[in-house]
Amino acid sequence: MRAATINRKTKETDIALSLNLDGGEVSVDTGIGFFDHMLNSFATHGGFGLTVSVKGDLEVDGHHTVEDTGIVLGQAFAKALGDKGSIDRFGSFYVPMDEALAFASVDVSGRPFLVFDAEFPQERCGGYDCAMTVEFMRALAFNAGITLHMKSLYGDNSHHITEALYKAAAHALRLAVKQNDSGKPLSTKGVL
Repeated sequence: MRAATINRKTKETDIALSLNLDGGEVSVDTGIGFFDHMLNSFATHGGFGLTVSVKGDLEVDGHHTVEDTGIVLGQAFAKALGDKGSIDRFGSFYVPMDEALAFASVDVSGRPFLVFDAEFPQERCGGYDCAMTVEFMRALAFNAGITLHMKSLYGDNSHHITEALYKAAAHALRLAVKQNDSGKPLSTKGVL
């Protein structure tokens, strides 16, 4: 089964997260309503089972909650993928959301990297600081060991831009972690 459970407790956050790459229950509670909405969208559009419970220092702000959730989700992806054998490895996807259009491309390579190109006209979406989107995606990419390129091509509404980015990343990952019958990693080296 391609699944992982990670628990991580620091002085700033206490996170319990379970991920199943092949689907399952979706339940998210981070204390930040818009971030819950983004993670629900991410799981739904990726076809992932995802349960997340976060207790963070929201009296400071949402930074630690969002970034640390990205760290733990990335660790869960890495653990669930194991040696990365028998997956399609690459995935790219465009997501339109009303006036906004976002793109994500991923390589499940073991080489972490993030290219992120997006601007947010409004600073916040409810209790979520839009500047945290890049922090979440960086934490996810580096802890999962993936190369992730993301771009907002255009948009006027930060809610639409942010949601399109999360959904594009989810669809790209869904394609990349799709199983095939090769029995080995997709690499000329024979290993990822």
